[in-house]
Amino acid sequence: MSFFEADEDHIRRERQKARELRRSQWWKNRVGRGQCHYCGRKVAPAELTLDHVVPLVRGGRSTKGNCVPACKECNSRKQSMLPMEWEEYLQRLNDQA
Repeated sequence: MSFFEADEDHIRRERQKARELRRSQWWKNRVGRGQCHYCGRKVAPAELTLDHVVPLVRGGRSTKGNCVPACKECNSRKQSMLPMEWEEYLQRLNDQA
C-alpha cells in the first residue's frame, strides 16, 4: 500500500464515509467495549473517537480495517502519524521515562 498526501476531494469523501461508519452497528459494537485501541485504557464509550490508523490526509480510507476507537488524548497526540511513526513516537516517550 502506498501513502500519499491526499487531495481535498479524497478527504471530503472519506469524512462522509466515516460519518456513515459511525452510525453503523459495527462501530457501536467497537465503541461499546469502551477501550482505546492505542493505550488500552477503559474509557466511557461516549468519550471514544473514531481514528483512522492511516490518516485521511496521508491517503487513508474510512474502512472497518482502518478505523479504530481511540481516546481523545491518543487521537490528539497521534494527529496524522502513520502506524510506524506512532510506534516511534511512543518508543521515544518510553525512552524518556
